[in-house]
Amino acid sequence: MKRLIVFIIGIVTACCVMAADTDSTFVMKALKEARSLPSATNFPLHFARLFIGRPYVAHTLEVADPERLVVNTRQLDCTTLVENVTALTLCVYRKRFTYSDFKKHLREIRYRGGKLNGYTSRLHYFTDWIDDNSRRGIVSEVSQTTAPFNAVQTVKVNYMSQHPQSYKALKAHPEMVSVIAAQEAALTGRTYRYIPKNDVADNKAMRAAVHDGDIIAITCSKPGLDIAHLGFAVWRQDGLHLLNASQLHKKVVEEPMTLRQYLKKHPSHTGIRVVKIKK
Repeated sequence: MKRLIVFIIGIVTACCVMAADTDSTFVMKALKEARSLPSATNFPLHFARLFIGRPYVAHTLEVADPERLVVNTRQLDCTTLVENVTALTLCVYRKRFTYSDFKKHLREIRYRGGKLNGYTSRLHYFTDWIDDNSRRGIVSEVSQTTAPFNAVQTVKVNYMSQHPQSYKALKAHPEMVSVIAAQEAALTGRTYRYIPKNDVADNKAMRAAVHDGDIIAITCSKPGLDIAHLGFAVWRQDGLHLLNASQLHKKVVEEPMTLRQYLKKHPSHTGIRVVKIKK
C-alpha cells in the first residue's frame, strides 16, 4: 500500500510539474509588461524580483523519464531560478516575446549545445553551464587578473558519478554514469579566476566588477563539486546582497544579510564567480 501511495503521488507531482497553463500565463504576463519598460531597465534583476516569494523546491527537473523540457515557474531551486530569469531576459534582448520563444531559450541554455538529447545532455555542473553558454554567446564570465579576482579555482568534479544513488535518473539508468564521469573528467583541471570571500566587500573594485543582475556562482570546497549555490547580485547601501532561491528561507528572497556575511556563515563557501547575460 505504501509503495502504491508513493507511486500515485509521483504521477500527480509529475503531471503538475509538466503542466504549462500557469507557467505560460506567468511568462506571457512578464514578457508583456517587459515590452513597455525602458530599454535601460536591468532586465535580469527585474525578472528575478518577479519570483520573490515563490517556494523553494528541489529536484523539479527530475520528473520525466526519458528527459523532457520541464517548465516550472512556480517552484524553484537556485539553478532553475537562474535559468528561468536568463530565458526571460534573452526573450527581451532578442525581441522575441512568445511563450514558445521562452521555451526555446530555456532549452537552449539548459542543454549542451542547446540540444535536448537525454538526461546526460543537461548541463548538470554550473561550470559546464557557464562554459557551454559562453561558447554560444549567451553569457560571459567576468575574469581579470587584478583585484578583486585574487584567486584561482581549479575544478575537480566527480560528485554525480560517485553518488549515482542520489540522482533519480542515474539510479534508474546506471549505464549513464560512465557518460557523466566522462563529462566530469573533461571539466576537471579547468581553471577560473574568482573573488575570494574575504575580498567580497563594498569598495570601488567590487562595484566595478559586479553589477546588479549579474549571476553570482558561489565556489566551494566540497569534494567533487565546483559550485555550491547560485543567485543574482543586488547592490544596496550597505553592500552586495544575493537574490536567490533559498533552501533556508524556503522561498525566493533577497537575502537580508550582505553576501559577505552570507559567505562567512558557510565554511565550505570559498568565494564567487561572476557571470553576465549578454545582450
